[in-house]
Amino acid sequence: MDIIHLLSDHIANQIAAGEVVQRPSSVVKELLENAIDAQATSIKLIIKDSGKTLVQVIDDGQGMSITDCRMCFERHATSKISQSDDLYAIRTMGFRGEALASIAAVAQVEVRTRREADELGTQLRIEGSEFLGQEPISTAKGTNMLVRNIFFNVPARRKFLKSNSVEMKHILDEFQKVALAYPEIAFELHHNDIEMYKLVAENLPKRIVDLFGKNYRQQLAHCEEATPYVSISGFVGKPESAKKTRGDQYFFINRRFVKSNYLHHAITTAFEGTIAEGYHPFYVLNIDIDPSHIDINIHPQKTEIKFDDERAVYGILRSAVRQAIGVYNLTPSIDFESDINFGNLTNRPLPEKKPSAFERSGSSIQNFERKEPSQWKPLYEGLESAANRQESTGHISLSSKANKTAEQQAEDQDFKPETEEVDAIQIHLKYLVLQVKSGMLLIDQKAAWERILFEQYLKNLQNKSGASQQLLFQKTLELDPASFALAQELKTEIHALGFAFEIFGKSSLIIHGIPAELNDDDGAKILKDLIAQYKENETELNLNKVQNLAQSLSKRAAGKQMKVMDKREIRAMINRLFESSLPNYTPDGQKVMKIIPLAEIAELISKSNGF
Repeated sequence: MDIIHLLSDHIANQIAAGEVVQRPSSVVKELLENAIDAQATSIKLIIKDSGKTLVQVIDDGQGMSITDCRMCFERHATSKISQSDDLYAIRTMGFRGEALASIAAVAQVEVRTRREADELGTQLRIEGSEFLGQEPISTAKGTNMLVRNIFFNVPARRKFLKSNSVEMKHILDEFQKVALAYPEIAFELHHNDIEMYKLVAENLPKRIVDLFGKNYRQQLAHCEEATPYVSISGFVGKPESAKKTRGDQYFFINRRFVKSNYLHHAITTAFEGTIAEGYHPFYVLNIDIDPSHIDINIHPQKTEIKFDDERAVYGILRSAVRQAIGVYNLTPSIDFESDINFGNLTNRPLPEKKPSAFERSGSSIQNFERKEPSQWKPLYEGLESAANRQESTGHISLSSKANKTAEQQAEDQDFKPETEEVDAIQIHLKYLVLQVKSGMLLIDQKAAWERILFEQYLKNLQNKSGASQQLLFQKTLELDPASFALAQELKTEIHALGFAFEIFGKSSLIIHGIPAELNDDDGAKILKDLIAQYKENETELNLNKVQNLAQSLSKRAAGKQMKVMDKREIRAMINRLFESSLPNYTPDGQKVMKIIPLAEIAELISKSNGF
């Protein structure tokens, strides 16, 4: 018997939905892009339960006829292209004709639409690719699309949706991308009947400030370059506004958001020497190019793109960003009193790259291995006398917890000091050096505090017992809508860490208490950083809520412990480190300490003596 057969339209649509509709934010993206293609001047997005219950988009665009309203849910039905040559002249957001059919295959969809020339509009209902009915209706000009209960008929897909805060973050990302690409269109966003954004039609800098906050007003530098091949326009952030976390980088090709590590590298090289390693600049840039020079028909999500001359785009983009940096005095100014060959000015090397904080200390493990042996000698001064010292000034407890594995206990023994009465030397306020039986032990002070504080915060969250210190003067913290919603969701857990705050207005918190170990001046910033780190961990790591909060706060608070410590404080810190469940690693798996064996030390010394 023959075994090959055609799939039904319903199954084919569900397969396509696996590529097009990955989560509620995918629905948001497709519906917003359809509204833009319909030439809407005002778009309203309504979300319930982070899109799991409802995604609704209302626009004042062209609307659809009765026939078009029915046809738009068929596979490969589109008004954007009609022949193969059109694929190389695409200016619309959509063109594949798959989105609505895929959405209708995994959700309950209702659409109400009317063209300006029609007296009555039409209402259509479709559920799991099954047509339920269509009838005339009185409705406003434009289209009102409602998508309910996504993945209602694919429970396995619905089960893999993330928490409401994660799904809402993805929705906000898609909303911001579209709103940035089209600042001349008015947008609204409502979540669970709460207005999160109401953006009026404006220019791009005003749209950036409306989306990301007033702090961005003084951080923007205009970037513009026009060539016969491409035109670049938009804004880059000043180096001082660069952040450790990524997420504020937006590339648009003909107003379509794309992801390109290659083009991102062009911008980071343009900023090289002005921002520290590990930091990421803010930018919102649109590249306008003839569609015949690009190919966007690579992936259903349409976020990948190919250029026929990628190197030219790279060079022009880097040059445009460098020029923006120079015009706004973001790089060191030219010394006109020095002897400069202005004819070769464009070939001047970039300023020397700023080292990271770890590199600035001059004491990283890599630097220890690279430095001349003569520079090692001061590190050993006094260690022998410290090891033989008889007077007791306290000792380090290395007792392992009962729940440690045998492997962990064995590894801890490798780091055990030669004697219980030992002193450690603090260098550059960042590292500790002490003697162990196999050689010399180096401890990264910040990494050690990450491990110590992580276990402290984890215990506080589990027991809801975090100590809090009251602020003499309350502080107001302004948050973006996504961070504000997350702070509301995590309010109980954040209080358990020692923060005390109240909701104020639509996007502000009044802070009147912070964890006892934090400085008064750092409390508000630490809370803001905590929420940002939590969102980053939630997207990239598989952590539960308690672990995420403990890890996020320990990472942010550890930097505040980089200070001069006396011998008593050093011993207490090392004591707490070795009493932790896993002292050798930070919560995210980075090394806390390293042993330099005696043989390696001897080899370094012998080389310096010419043996």
